[in-house]
Amino acid sequence: MIRFFVHRLMLMVATLAAVSVVAFVLIQLPPGDYADAYANKRQQAGAPISVQELDEMRLRLGLDRPWYVQYGSWVSAIVLKGDLGYSWEWRRPVVDVIAERLPLTLMLAFSTLFFMYVVALPIGIYSAFRQYSLTDHAFSTIGYVGLATPNFLLALILMYLGQQWFGQSVGGLFSPEFQDAPWSWARFKDLAGHLWVPVIVLGTAGTAYLIRTMRAAVLDELNQMYVMAARAGGLSPMHLLFKYPVRMALNPILATLGWRLTYVISGAPIVGVVMSLPDTGPLFLHALLNQDMYLAGAMVLVYCSLTIIGTFVSDLLLIALDPRIRMEGNY
Repeated sequence: MIRFFVHRLMLMVATLAAVSVVAFVLIQLPPGDYADAYANKRQQAGAPISVQELDEMRLRLGLDRPWYVQYGSWVSAIVLKGDLGYSWEWRRPVVDVIAERLPLTLMLAFSTLFFMYVVALPIGIYSAFRQYSLTDHAFSTIGYVGLATPNFLLALILMYLGQQWFGQSVGGLFSPEFQDAPWSWARFKDLAGHLWVPVIVLGTAGTAYLIRTMRAAVLDELNQMYVMAARAGGLSPMHLLFKYPVRMALNPILATLGWRLTYVISGAPIVGVVMSLPDTGPLFLHALLNQDMYLAGAMVLVYCSLTIIGTFVSDLLLIALDPRIRMEGNY
């Protein structure tokens, strides 16, 4: 087990290093830089800046240096000081900017994951057990519609229905009176009352996918020889279903836990803009549009870290669930 942890830790560090390089290069690919974006905003506001001021700004921010020098300075500050850099757009350290929105992002992401698995697993098991029944066909149809509907379109539909039927907006995570209020039990209840809409929006497609995956996995296990032998031994259908096929069918579900978390977070920027969510999604999109490279790069590292942690947790769950994996890996 110690060897497993050390091996995984080394892979996690190597993956983060590789992702940081790729992310930094991709952020640098669009023409121009933050100084150009800032100059364009000043131009649109009717207060243009001179070429000399633009060059001085690049020199002050270090944008005149090659990308690999900028990357080296950024990474060395992260490793040695835990400093993710400075956000030029927000005029604040990147750590402070992300820390304000990351808790709400994590709450939204894990609530969406909880919704996806709690809804999808029972439906997938039931659809497999009642294959080709009317209920199975109904769930399959709903699943295909959920997979085909973009998150932002579903958000727009729910916002329209909320306004037309209930006369209130379903956007945001807080009521106006709790928007900037300190945390309290009343504010938490207000958050819970608004959280279900973005959870449904972000989790619909993933739930539909998990339903289809769970159904296919259970059906595959139900046709195995050990299931037939258990039936011949006199086990009741429900006891047999949950003792063997369902347990084995959980393997592909748990194996996707890491990138399911990434899927939820990656869909958040557009949905966050549409629904005015105060999470890291709109923050990340805003950083990319304004070429605020340190903030954008830090956000990529945060998302990658969540993916790696999710994958690591899914590996631990697979080891705990399936004895064959423990025996093959000598854990």
